[in-house]
Amino acid sequence: MAYMGVSTLGILLLFSCISAGKADRLRYKDRNEPVDVRIEDLLSRMTLAEKIGQMTQIDRSVASPDVIKNYFIGSILSGGESVPRPRASAQDWVDMVNGFQKEALSTRLQIPMIYGIDAVHGHNNVFNATIFPHNVGLGATRQRIGMATALEVRATGIPYVFAPCVAVCRDPRWGRCYESYSEDPKVVKMMTEIIPGLQGSKPRKGIPFVAGNKSVAACAKHYVGDGGTHEGINEDNTIINRYELLKIHMAPYYNAIRKGVATVMVSFSSVNGIKMHADYDLVTRYLKGALRFKGFVISDWQGIDKLTDPAGSNYSHSVYAGVQAGIDMVMVPYNHKDFIDDLTNQVQSNVIQMSRIDDAVRRILRVKFAMGLFENPYADYSLLDQLGSQGHRELGREAVRKSLVLLKNGKSGKKRMLPLDRNAPRILVAGTHADNLGYQCGGWTIEWQGVNGNNFTAGTTILGAIVTTASSNTNVVYEENPDADFVKNSGFSYAIVVVGETPYAETAGDNMNLTIPSPGPSIVQNVCSSVKCVVIVISGRPVVIEPYVSQIDALVAAWLPGTEGQGVADVLFGDYGFTGKLPRTWFKSVDQLPMNVGDRHYDALFPFGYGLTTSSASDRLTLYGAAREKIYRVASLIAIWIILKLLSVA
Repeated sequence: MAYMGVSTLGILLLFSCISAGKADRLRYKDRNEPVDVRIEDLLSRMTLAEKIGQMTQIDRSVASPDVIKNYFIGSILSGGESVPRPRASAQDWVDMVNGFQKEALSTRLQIPMIYGIDAVHGHNNVFNATIFPHNVGLGATRQRIGMATALEVRATGIPYVFAPCVAVCRDPRWGRCYESYSEDPKVVKMMTEIIPGLQGSKPRKGIPFVAGNKSVAACAKHYVGDGGTHEGINEDNTIINRYELLKIHMAPYYNAIRKGVATVMVSFSSVNGIKMHADYDLVTRYLKGALRFKGFVISDWQGIDKLTDPAGSNYSHSVYAGVQAGIDMVMVPYNHKDFIDDLTNQVQSNVIQMSRIDDAVRRILRVKFAMGLFENPYADYSLLDQLGSQGHRELGREAVRKSLVLLKNGKSGKKRMLPLDRNAPRILVAGTHADNLGYQCGGWTIEWQGVNGNNFTAGTTILGAIVTTASSNTNVVYEENPDADFVKNSGFSYAIVVVGETPYAETAGDNMNLTIPSPGPSIVQNVCSSVKCVVIVISGRPVVIEPYVSQIDALVAAWLPGTEGQGVADVLFGDYGFTGKLPRTWFKSVDQLPMNVGDRHYDALFPFGYGLTTSSASDRLTLYGAAREKIYRVASLIAIWIILKLLSVA
């Protein structure tokens, strides 16, 4: 009996150990478990410090190994100009991101961090990336641009982008208007098709989804009403009734959420006096509740700091207001310690409930699981050659062609000017923007506010494209700011003038007069008063052009075309036709603003949806062939008729 008792005890102890082992199984690491099971298992194991760490996003410049490990940092980002080194290669970026990830995975629970970056018109912070046209110029190529951008971002080891901007810009005086696809919410809703391009096609509606290591998590921004502020003032107040808010500014978010967008970024701006970073009704009740958004909500750069005036003057209030409003991940690029300490104190004091923290962390973990970060946390070196690839540059060139809008083609009663004759003996190219890659890319390019010149990244200027496309027998003369006498007396067949806005981003771009910067207007007048001219406007929005239209033979809105300037020459010289239509109303005077399609007193210089067309070389060849065939048939019939007539006479 004693022997049997010992045996029984041994068996019981054995089963006890097995049961304990099963109970302690790390279900969150098992890819075969349902995502919700993995989330709850991991959440149950996390301390408060680990949870708040997941809610914290810091800039790479302060992301030391000690900071990542000691504060359990959940996310790192590159702000504007925050790079591994100047002119960093794709491998430099991958090495950096993987280094950060190694530190994150050395923590107790081995939760991978998520690295984010702005990629608002291609991988715009990175040397040698393909810079696509800004959103104001994008059209039918949107999904493929999303896929190409995702590949270039993944080539640098980054799995998360702060894009797309789905703002509906209702006033072009706003400095971020070029980040908006259109003044018309229907157009912006259609453009959310870029989300499946970035993230991959989703299996279930409304559930955050990232297809794999060739796709990235996207971020619909800036929630909500950022494009409707008073007089277009950045980060200001959108004064609007509920019906109009939902109809105009909320409309793109319906589509974005249905397409499984992983994250939503809240706006610096206010709606009817309430800062969006503190708006519980719109963030928690409407976005998370009514719209059933399942991903995570992220703040903008130091967004909670700006809840007080001056910024950061009552930081405890800012932390409380932002987190309670429903922000899940807080972008605190440099002051993570203050944020973490303050939020920890408020939770421990029951000022902020643990349930709010758990909701935030669940959402963050859901996205990380959806991205496959737990299974594949490190970046893939096999994609290095995708950065600035020839295929992506060809796509950028195509996007430029399709984005151009022809506003005028020939003076009244005269022959059309476009397409241009590439065999003309002597062509003048003039203007501040003809030979400036930085100007044609605009803001959010390499640097936050953009750059000036041609030495910051790879690409083709409009001048370079014209020289390449014109006949080898044509003398292309470039003079940035020629005087009228030079133009009159130099025997030019025609002139191409390229002028527009200089680069800007955000508040620096707010502009109450929207005039073309000097010497742009005088260049237009000097050249176009002396020779036939086509004027190309490089701008992030409509600008004042009415005073000069009568002098101009042909007028093209080129927006901010990016690095692939060859697309401009493709259309100017007729290899492809103009097909673009205005995504925005082109006003006569800034005194009319804000003025949008459908307004009661709508009196545009060029209305929304306007755009002249031209035929491409292949179209003309087809028409020529058809005409020749028709002439041949008619001639044959005439010949037969004559022969029959002669025979009858005989």
